[in-house]
Amino acid sequence: SGDNVVVGDDSVIKPGVKIYHNCHIGNRCIIHAGCVIGADGFGFAPTPDGYKKIPQLGNVEVEDDVEIGANTTIDRAMMGSTVIGCGTKLDNLIQIGHNCRIGSRNVMAAQVGIAGSARVGNGCMFGGQVGIAGHIKIGDRVNLGAQSGVPSSIKSDNQLIGTPPMELKPY
Repeated sequence: SGDNVVVGDDSVIKPGVKIYHNCHIGNRCIIHAGCVIGADGFGFAPTPDGYKKIPQLGNVEVEDDVEIGANTTIDRAMMGSTVIGCGTKLDNLIQIGHNCRIGSRNVMAAQVGIAGSARVGNGCMFGGQVGIAGHIKIGDRVNLGAQSGVPSSIKSDNQLIGTPPMELKPY
């Protein structure tokens, strides 16, 4: 682990986890093998000579009772914190971009990717290669599945599927 890393009481860090400097892990968390918490986010500014790296000076805050599956990555914020809320459960191979704020009691499975600065409410369920665009807001209790590509914000209490996301209708 890097300098100034804080790991709360009764948390379990499995082999091969990398936690970068200044990141905080809450109480009773489980972080599975191969996770990377706090690597630089994908921040580059175009210049006439190519792309210039934007310093990523923030951190990652993982709140209490979070479980993070193997080989999941959570990028540090450019400024401030990338936050994973209390009781959230992330499957293996999930990507959370820099400056994201993920609310409480969410579950995400099967290659979910959330681009930088997106906001996700509380009690959401995402699975099956869901992709969330950057800088958008997903409300509370939103369910997304089956390769949903989400290019714009979604209000609370929706069940959506596909690209673009459409209302999930029973047979």
